[in-house]
Amino acid sequence: MQSLTILTGASRGMGLAMAQQLAQPGARLLCISRQRNPDLQAQADAAGVVLEQWSADLADGARVAQQLTEWLNALDPRTLASATLINNAGVLSPLVAARDSDPKALARALRVGVEAPLQLCAAFLGATRNWAVPRKVLNISSGLGRRAMASSAAYCAAKAGMDHFSRCIALEEAALPNGAKVCSLAPGVIAPDMQLQLRSADAAHFPDLPTFQGLHDGGQLTSPHDAARRVVDYLHGPNFGQDAVGDVRG
Repeated sequence: MQSLTILTGASRGMGLAMAQQLAQPGARLLCISRQRNPDLQAQADAAGVVLEQWSADLADGARVAQQLTEWLNALDPRTLASATLINNAGVLSPLVAARDSDPKALARALRVGVEAPLQLCAAFLGATRNWAVPRKVLNISSGLGRRAMASSAAYCAAKAGMDHFSRCIALEEAALPNGAKVCSLAPGVIAPDMQLQLRSADAAHFPDLPTFQGLHDGGQLTSPHDAARRVVDYLHGPNFGQDAVGDVRG
């Protein structure tokens, strides 16, 4: 029996670290990213893990969701011990005030950050609704979905939207006999490429720059590997799904 995990944004950063930690014997992984990661494939092959990597742009979430539905419908759930969807991919649009933003950049950030995760949730939950195995949905959110920050309206809006649609889905699934457990989880302040983008922003347009520079200088950023470990531990913990919106920091 295999434990199935579908993970977006798995080619680098915390997403890659999660994929590496989930690639254990008995696992089956489907990773959806703009680029495939050959090192991850080599690790999976060495461990005997079944890994598929889809190269896809989540700005076209409807197409990817349809592909996922067809893929799930072709599986035999009797071969699976569990099924999990992790929506991790996200986009930080240019750090400028909304009045100075490019409408296309705003649209892309919202499509990748909130539209595609909702579409993938719908596809996953719809295709697996009659499966007898435990199912989970983990949406990787952010503290910025709960605390506003200037010059990042699209990112904050996407994460706030993710939190709230997760609450809605959790209510829907709780009404079913074998409903999925759902959580939108903030993973803490991590040191991936996004943090570099924040610290490289123009201070004239990004008033929170000193805050993020201070976190970096003070050694308060969590490495992608450690953040992934906290998230995976939370996912596998006994209380997962008890709260529809959570934070690894408690």
